[in-house]
Amino acid sequence: MTPTTRTRWAILSLTGPAYLWLACTIFLPLLAMLALSFLDKSPLVPKSANFTLQNYGTFFSKDFYWSLTRWSIELGLWVTLFCFLIGYPAAYALAKRVKGRWREAIFLLIVLPFWSNALVRIFSWTMVLRSNGIVDLSVQAMFPGAPAVDLLFTYPAVIIGLVHSYLPYMILTCYIALQAIDDSLIEAGRSLGATQFTTFRRVVLPLSLPGIISGSALIFVPVIGSFMEPRILGGTKGATLGMNIEEQFTVTANWPLGAALSFVLLAIVLLIFGILYPFLRRQGGNA
Repeated sequence: MTPTTRTRWAILSLTGPAYLWLACTIFLPLLAMLALSFLDKSPLVPKSANFTLQNYGTFFSKDFYWSLTRWSIELGLWVTLFCFLIGYPAAYALAKRVKGRWREAIFLLIVLPFWSNALVRIFSWTMVLRSNGIVDLSVQAMFPGAPAVDLLFTYPAVIIGLVHSYLPYMILTCYIALQAIDDSLIEAGRSLGATQFTTFRRVVLPLSLPGIISGSALIFVPVIGSFMEPRILGGTKGATLGMNIEEQFTVTANWPLGAALSFVLLAIVLLIFGILYPFLRRQGGNA
């Protein structure tokens, strides 16, 4: 056996179990769901099912689903934007300013939300955002007689809950990218006469772009399919395509339509990333 063959077998033996596990746990369920989306009856119905394209036709023929899709994409963009505006400065401070045990303590605060159940975190926000909640009581204490602050069951409430849930992803990915930047590059820019802002814009930001892109993808993809936060914090004003998909499986028991809507949403995500891929590849290569 040649060294090249031995190397290939070694790689296959190390990576094979992982790929086999991914195939069994991801691709096989996806294939089963894809087949389900072309049926005219749910498996719960004790009748033989037939092949149909009606489930996909329902999405393209009803403006209701287009509106839900638009709202879902807008929600994903807003949440990703706010996570970047809040998370990137925090990641920069952790990577370049905070040192020692303070950094460890802040990291503990960042990952602390992951230690609690997602439902507990969301219902906690209802206590904060509702009328006579923490925000309302705080405003009344500082400004007696001010109008009541009731953000529950509003679009901003959904954004607040989702930003709180996904902000750590942006902080952690940006921190890894910023931590990898050699401080000597920043010092070289300053020594050549660049201002602090110019050094950040021409050196730090381009080199940290892979972390920003990774964090944005980790946030945008699950947010546009979210249903738990919009349902609890937004009510009827937080309707998304993810909520409708969840209802097709749990309320109306129309599994084929729910599966079709899921793959339409997946196709939209892939289309968006396909359009952005040349730009992301160019920026990633420059970084």
